[in-house]
Amino acid sequence: MNDKKTRCIKNEKLCETGFSYTLSLISGKYKMTILYTLMEFGIVRFNELQRYINGISFKTLSLSLKELESDGLIVRKEYPQIPPKVEYSLSERGKSLMPILDGMCEWGDKNRL
Repeated sequence: MNDKKTRCIKNEKLCETGFSYTLSLISGKYKMTILYTLMEFGIVRFNELQRYINGISFKTLSLSLKELESDGLIVRKEYPQIPPKVEYSLSERGKSLMPILDGMCEWGDKNRL
């Protein structure tokens, strides 16, 4: 293991770190907000999410939800009825991110200028 004093940034592969992986899952303008909304409100329907997250477009919300579902952070439950009913909630994997998002909120509250 290299000593921190002898390590060089050009030799590091930061894209292979856990930090980089986590960031790849939650990066984007609204993904963390979506996750936090699901944490606060539990099971939420698409239109409710759109109301809670002021300013998010249908397309952006739809794409973000698909990516979060694909990454295993949220669960999409579709009910076979007319009109269609779809609910979103955090998966266990998504719930495990909540302490990190809480920490970011706490830091923001303490360091807001």
